[in-house]
Amino acid sequence: MRVLDYLELEDRIRGGIVTATRQQRKALERADVDVIESPWVGDGPVDAAKSRLTGGRAFREYDVAHCNVVGPGSVAVARHAKRNDIPLVLHAHVTAEDFGESFRFTDRLAPALRPYLRWFYSQADLVLCPSEYTKGVLREYPVTTPIEPVTNGVDVDSLEGFEDLREETRERFDLEGMVVFCVGEVFERKGLTTFCEVAKETEYDFAWFGHYEEGAAAGEATRYWTNNPPENVTFTGWMDDKRAAFGAGDVYLFPTKDENQGIAALEAMACGKAVVLRDIPVFEEFFTDGEDCLKCETREEFVDALRRLEENPDLRERLGENAQETAAEHSLDRVGERLIEQYERLLEESHSGTP
Repeated sequence: MRVLDYLELEDRIRGGIVTATRQQRKALERADVDVIESPWVGDGPVDAAKSRLTGGRAFREYDVAHCNVVGPGSVAVARHAKRNDIPLVLHAHVTAEDFGESFRFTDRLAPALRPYLRWFYSQADLVLCPSEYTKGVLREYPVTTPIEPVTNGVDVDSLEGFEDLREETRERFDLEGMVVFCVGEVFERKGLTTFCEVAKETEYDFAWFGHYEEGAAAGEATRYWTNNPPENVTFTGWMDDKRAAFGAGDVYLFPTKDENQGIAALEAMACGKAVVLRDIPVFEEFFTDGEDCLKCETREEFVDALRRLEENPDLRERLGENAQETAAEHSLDRVGERLIEQYERLLEESHSGTP
């Protein structure tokens, strides 16, 4: 089986979609699936178009097409797949709900995105998404195509050696004591304002490891907090090695307002960190308050949770140990098994003529 696992504009985007796609590829390759990353003949769409104009092919050959974003290149792949009876899988990493409060103007664009996503995802033979929560969101659009939740997973191997980077990273960013941290793109939907307001009410060092926009694309909250951080908050900017973040931090604080799953939270759990989350619906599927995390709703609850963890190292250790067990349930082996199961079913239906 040869699978196209396509991430349009892969070299220009950051964040969870990139991580999720690369984890899919790694999971499939470990299961001996032949994976190609580009649909195009040549080096891209321009070469593909030239090939087509001279009587050649525009698209490479593959048995299943799996696209991870919603741009024009993915639309072209979808149309090609439908014309040639190639099973088409569209991965719903993007919803209108998690698009809002990200960058400048995304709040205004989010409502207009919903009908486009309904149209785009409805072309698929199968839509994959990271959670039952996301499946419910898509059904409300409504997307009527079959939808299957498949965890994004966590690449434990990519985190190996994080402990060795602890002292170096803490010294680099002047971090001491119980360090409260977050990892990933810095914007308001991820709970930026709550993160900073909680920091202002505590004495701990806070660090947000991740890229933030500084130009015209930056959201209002991002511009404000990165230019006026509380004294105990450090915004590190882009980290070349994510292991440094997980090595330096002690308590992972993730007051996000909306997620389809939350890969970085799983990575923190895989590192045995105590995790404090906002109590939102998607986390009900994966995490249990008081067992592998603490869940909070208000700023006061977040502050109280951090104080509890500082005062009770045994609680911090127990949550971290249980979190590692939770993360193990999202191994790449399981991701690969689920993906292959769905691909094989689609191929069987395609060959049998089943709609």
